[in-house]
Amino acid sequence: MVVDIQATSPTGFVRPRLATSATSASGAGTTQPEELNPDFIGPIQNVTAAVGRLAVLSCTVTDIGGFKVGWMKAEDGTILTVDNMVVTHNQRVTVQRDNLRTWQLKLRPVKEADRGCYMCQINTSPMKKQLGCIDVHVPPDILDKESSSDVTLQEGGNSVLSCRAAGRPTPRIVWRREDGDHIVLRNESGEVSKVEVYNGESLPLTKVDRKQMGAYLCIASNDVPPAVSKRIMVHVNFAPSVSVNQQLVGVPTGSDARLECIVQAFPQAVRTWIKNREEMLVKGKNYVMNWENLSPYEVRMILTIKDFNKSDLGTYMCVASNIMGKADGNIRLYEIKVTTTTPSTTTTTQVSTTTEVEYIAIPNIYGEKSGET
Repeated sequence: MVVDIQATSPTGFVRPRLATSATSASGAGTTQPEELNPDFIGPIQNVTAAVGRLAVLSCTVTDIGGFKVGWMKAEDGTILTVDNMVVTHNQRVTVQRDNLRTWQLKLRPVKEADRGCYMCQINTSPMKKQLGCIDVHVPPDILDKESSSDVTLQEGGNSVLSCRAAGRPTPRIVWRREDGDHIVLRNESGEVSKVEVYNGESLPLTKVDRKQMGAYLCIASNDVPPAVSKRIMVHVNFAPSVSVNQQLVGVPTGSDARLECIVQAFPQAVRTWIKNREEMLVKGKNYVMNWENLSPYEVRMILTIKDFNKSDLGTYMCVASNIMGKADGNIRLYEIKVTTTTPSTTTTTQVSTTTEVEYIAIPNIYGEKSGET
């Protein structure tokens, strides 16, 4: 075989050529085989790979002979490989020749910049080429600057939560409440519906009330793991309200009395106990003050009066106030009289004691006082 060094393809590959005739020792001419005519066996299959993974394009050629196969980036014409040799400085690029007629272009780890089409060339004249394309999928990424941050609004107000995400394919956006409660939706006519999941980049909150307060999760996914989420807090400001379940509490002398109020308020209220509308109570030997958080906006106030005696009789007021207003509730504390009798008999030396508790019914004259703005 005689290689014609001067016959090169437009890409610079040396194009070998077989001589069509030769002279024997006797001087007689002999006929040699014609020049090989390599060609592609089927199209290059396009591939899809997730960013960071391996992407492989395969180019299969028949009758290659002394010709060369190369890969190049179709977009900018950058030559990547020639035959079995990598000529680019990109260390993520490799080439592998399989079963003597298949050239595999490999990119690992694949990046977004690798998305596009690649050309497999045979340095024939004219040059033969075909394209194979790589699509690079990218997991979702929430765009903080284009998404909502924590929101504070007045009860009865409106807001729209927004969530934007990038990725390929385009991410899907769904909303959930972190506490698993339903999302409340109101249409233009005021009709209310409740859903566990809301689809879309924008979540409308209309005429919000305190029950809609809490953390909302924006979740972006596109089947390329991992899915991502953003937590957005919705705060609803409203004036305090106080409810008292038991407005009359009776206890025997020497026992502990427990008084309770339920306070709803946001921002969190300043909470105090007042006796007979004039004496502000402080925590100490006689008074134990605790509270239990029932929700982000609801608290149970608890006042324990130790070793009750007649000086503790009176009306106790639980007071709650914040920047939105003030509210209070009243509890009347009274004494339960205890009488003790000790009957005796002539037939036994045992003494039995029975206690009779007299309950004094007092009309329910105290009602809940609503919040003031």
